[in-house]
Amino acid sequence: MSKQSYPQARKRFGQNFLNDQSVIDDIVAAIDPQRGQHLVEIGPGRAALTLPLLQNSDQLDVIELDRDLVPLLKARLAGFSHLTIHQADALSFDYRSLVKNNEQLRVIGNLPYNITTPLLFHLLDQAESIEDMCFMLQKEVVQRICAKPGGKQYGRLSIMVQYQCQAEMLFIVPPEAFEPAPKVESAIIYLRPLDEFIGGDISIDSLGKLVTQAFSQRRKTIANTLKKMVTKEMLIAEGIELEQRPETISVSQYVSLTRAWIKSQKS
Repeated sequence: MSKQSYPQARKRFGQNFLNDQSVIDDIVAAIDPQRGQHLVEIGPGRAALTLPLLQNSDQLDVIELDRDLVPLLKARLAGFSHLTIHQADALSFDYRSLVKNNEQLRVIGNLPYNITTPLLFHLLDQAESIEDMCFMLQKEVVQRICAKPGGKQYGRLSIMVQYQCQAEMLFIVPPEAFEPAPKVESAIIYLRPLDEFIGGDISIDSLGKLVTQAFSQRRKTIANTLKKMVTKEMLIAEGIELEQRPETISVSQYVSLTRAWIKSQKS
């Protein structure tokens, strides 16, 4: 089926279709699909990644929201018996339902910019079923996820993802690699859920509440932004100076502070 047979990209779905073959080759090389692995692609679009993935895997599930694309994908990919197409919303899809025989999923995709953060957290809620993830995201979002303490890009997203995942930016993808071309650069990120979370296992919801409060006023000191949640003594006990800014506190320190806050609520 020719490229022209597909419907136009839809703004409401945040669609930008990848059409640069050299970039496609680089992404597939980064994913390095192997026989015996169970791959899941979110947002296959016009199957730019789907085809090479099918040629290098034994099992691929794709999640596509656009009802108009699904029959066209089925027609184009009809010869692949190891492909299953799900017309579904990736934000509510149960990825655990795809797991067979205690395997782990490898999740990939060119994610719409407007759902990136909630989708990442939805996937991390099911991280026990996921071996790794390789996504195309807005470059700025990838930089925020991978940011280290001390910079302006380091914040809630950095901490919440890094607490649960190894995160690495692999390479940048220019706007001209897409149709239509987005107004921003994209980047490929590799995420691997950790077997042991940084700083130990705590309530994700509690960590999220504390970190959100910490960054609610970035220009203020950590002692000020968290004064209703933790005491100055708790901060000092974690080796945090009262004049430090929220963006200078490490992931493990935020985890320890959260644990201290949870303990203080129970006492």
